[in-house]
Amino acid sequence: VKNTIGVATGTDALLLSLRALGVGQDDEVITVANTFIATVLPIVYLGAKPVLVDIDEETYEIDPKKLERAITRKTKVIIPVHLYGMPAPMGEIMRIAKRNKLFVLEDACQAHGSSINGKQCGSFGDIAAFSFYPGKNLGAAGDGGAVVTNNDKLAETVKVMRDVGQTQKYNHD
Repeated sequence: VKNTIGVATGTDALLLSLRALGVGQDDEVITVANTFIATVLPIVYLGAKPVLVDIDEETYEIDPKKLERAITRKTKVIIPVHLYGMPAPMGEIMRIAKRNKLFVLEDACQAHGSSINGKQCGSFGDIAAFSFYPGKNLGAAGDGGAVVTNNDKLAETVKVMRDVGQTQKYNHD
């Protein structure tokens, strides 16, 4: 991807990504039920409603058929989770998102190095979040996270938000 922005944690990566996508009060964000609480907490923190979709019992990833049925007029973002390094079905998810004009935020916090047909997880959606928590498959000595995106505007928004609105030293837009 074109842009990588370092942030404090994977949870911050999810939160800042959702904020950059404009998620707020009364929006709905769809994600998979089989995930860590850090995927859902940023949704709640922003006043949006998490909509949990069950897994496909063969892949343990979000079930695209159930995902499509969960979409309402309030849905704004889909968060597929590449759990345990196993990619979510991104081809189907991206088709559903495009058809319904929804953003896709990949929770790639456990997907370092994972790919689908040679394309890296974290490069399919509008934006993606990575975690470098010590227990992750690519862990740091302490906590850490990153947001990745090909969208320059989203990247700039995340950069400013991660630094309390600062665009240059002591200038807080």
